[in-house]
Amino acid sequence: MVLFNLYDMRKNLLLISSILLVLPFLSLKEKEDIDQTVLWEQGMGEYNNYRIPALVVTNEGTLLAFCEGRESGDTGDINLLLKRSEDNGMTWSNEQVVWDDAKNTCGNPCPVVDEETGRIWLFMSWNNGKDKESDIINKTSLSSRLPYVCYSDDDGKTWSKPASLEETCRDPSWGWYATGPGIGIQVKKGSYKGRLVIPANHSYDDPQGNLAGGPYGYGAHVIYSDDHGKSWQISESIKPGCNESQVTELSDGTLLMNMRSYNNKQARAISYSTDGGQSWSDIEHDFQLVESLCQAAVLNFGEVDGQGVHLFLNPAVPHGRDHLTLKVSLDDCRSWSNSKLVYEGPAAYSCITRLPNGRVGLFFEAGEKRPYEKMIFVSFDWNEIFLTGTIVP
Repeated sequence: MVLFNLYDMRKNLLLISSILLVLPFLSLKEKEDIDQTVLWEQGMGEYNNYRIPALVVTNEGTLLAFCEGRESGDTGDINLLLKRSEDNGMTWSNEQVVWDDAKNTCGNPCPVVDEETGRIWLFMSWNNGKDKESDIINKTSLSSRLPYVCYSDDDGKTWSKPASLEETCRDPSWGWYATGPGIGIQVKKGSYKGRLVIPANHSYDDPQGNLAGGPYGYGAHVIYSDDHGKSWQISESIKPGCNESQVTELSDGTLLMNMRSYNNKQARAISYSTDGGQSWSDIEHDFQLVESLCQAAVLNFGEVDGQGVHLFLNPAVPHGRDHLTLKVSLDDCRSWSNSKLVYEGPAAYSCITRLPNGRVGLFFEAGEKRPYEKMIFVSFDWNEIFLTGTIVP
């Protein structure tokens, strides 16, 4: 009996040794399954720096990665840029300028694909390049901050001339205005199926507010269309103290707005709509989603093995911008688990998509000393979320 146990122990030791020998090769394979590309880098192009990522997949399976090409900071000469990939992000086209309006600001890309028509809509924000955000909020600027839209019917190769939505999609009492940044959605279920919904935000008159040194506050809203973009209108406002919003659809057709919060909670602001985005519930805060005043990404990833999945991505820290972290929800954003560190160093704005091959695609700002040095695209298999290690070490 003792000899038998010793024999079993020797077999187990041999098995463990074999596994230990194989593990390094398994780790290498896992790393090989993570594809990474720097799409834009500070000082490596025609612009001084690049910011504000947005990423969508067209009906043809093409990836469209948008960003701002900047001459300086958040103001001044800013152009809207694009790169395309027809092979799930393995290779990318040369840079394409979607909108260049001389020395003015053309930014905040927020694309959405109409899956019924194939048309790709791109929402953007415009202002005079000499105006700063504080001037626009205080209504002392040379011009207003305005929403614009253009579209492509050839898979993002060419784009229509940007058209102003000032008359129908901007309250004249607002100061600041921004589309997204991030992506819009098309409602897939219920009475509002087919509706295009684009998250946006603005500043408004608030006697209790203290934004940019004046009686103003930040609020969010959506732009939506029920006729495939022939006409656009805006929802009621979500307030107080929220902007840089992203919207997702839950399993019952309810829309959830996930927003940057200025309410001193160090957590994301949340609001719900049961009428396709026309009206919104009072703000709540999701303390599972820690934030430090930064944009975030949320996506209905669809089903994986018959289970509905939502993904959330942001710098998951109460202060600063680093530790970009991906979280998973399997219950319509009620709870979040399986946190996966994507990038440990400085990182900021981001976007998520599901690639045509089913992999997770992330597009985000990151760097070694500052979070705005590079615009990185990375893709990986769904199962990578549940493995140890960092996506981009």
